[in-house]
Amino acid sequence: MVVALGGYYGFKNAGDEAMLLSLVSELKRRGHEPWVLSAAPGETAREYEVQAFPRMRPLSLFRVFRRADYFLLGGGGLFQDRTSKRSLAYYLGLLRLARFLKTPAAAFGVSLGPLSPAGERAVARTLRSLPLVVRDRRSQAYARRLGLEAELGGDPALLLPAPELAREPGLVLLIPRYQVPVEPLVAAAERLHKLGFPVLALALQPGRDEAVLEAFRGIPKEATGDPKRALYLIRSAEYVVSARLHGMVLAAAAGTPYAGIAYDPKVEGFAEDTGAPLLPLRPDPREVVALVQSGRAPDWRAVNAARRRVRASLDRLLPAPTPAGDA
Repeated sequence: MVVALGGYYGFKNAGDEAMLLSLVSELKRRGHEPWVLSAAPGETAREYEVQAFPRMRPLSLFRVFRRADYFLLGGGGLFQDRTSKRSLAYYLGLLRLARFLKTPAAAFGVSLGPLSPAGERAVARTLRSLPLVVRDRRSQAYARRLGLEAELGGDPALLLPAPELAREPGLVLLIPRYQVPVEPLVAAAERLHKLGFPVLALALQPGRDEAVLEAFRGIPKEATGDPKRALYLIRSAEYVVSARLHGMVLAAAAGTPYAGIAYDPKVEGFAEDTGAPLLPLRPDPREVVALVQSGRAPDWRAVNAARRRVRASLDRLLPAPTPAGDA
């Protein structure tokens, strides 16, 4: 079965690419053929060994939906209009196009909100008749308020296998994000460095996070949009403090203790669902250092439960094809 995938793909965001890597791997493992709508279809096709198509070209979209057997939208924070009303309109438009062309569709591994009243009405109208799998309990509660039935799943990137490698003793990864105050993390990095902790500042979206990354003077730093590289670095660390959701998600996948910075409801939702420490938007650097020194970890049982939910919901939506003669 050909399964078309839509999301924030092809933009060199390591978190979204991690979800895509996971979904492509899971679909192939189940015997399906993934097709990806991408901002950089050539790169996506080469990197993931799939067919990829321009995400904004109407004729290409019509052809994909006419030929695909199923459309899976997600994962990610696609259903929000705080950062862009056009983005929300685009993703809802894909679902409407699938309905118009009679292509079965579902929203998978997504979070809901924040939404304006107009956005809430648009989301409720479009999703009412579609399977909806959300990645956190906050989104599930929000869906209920909108009159939608939502299954609780998890973030698709949780299914990525952790690399087998030794951790670097004491290594702390600090993951900043543009538009989130970086000064507390910089001050925490300096304190940790003085205490003898090796520190790496890691940016997960090249092209947007470099400015905040440069604030870490005298601290090793790296920017990558490659989910495999990001997962490798996170697995090699002993603690992660992240202002990006997927710094936390990849740490959960890697089995690395982590804490989040509360800049968005999706971060708060993931921290709540996995029992992870959550710092305020402008944390006291001393609080960051104390958290690292304590080694406080999330509830790994909750992480494993979320991982099982992701796999189970994929199994329900897209089971492996039945071999010929087994019917």
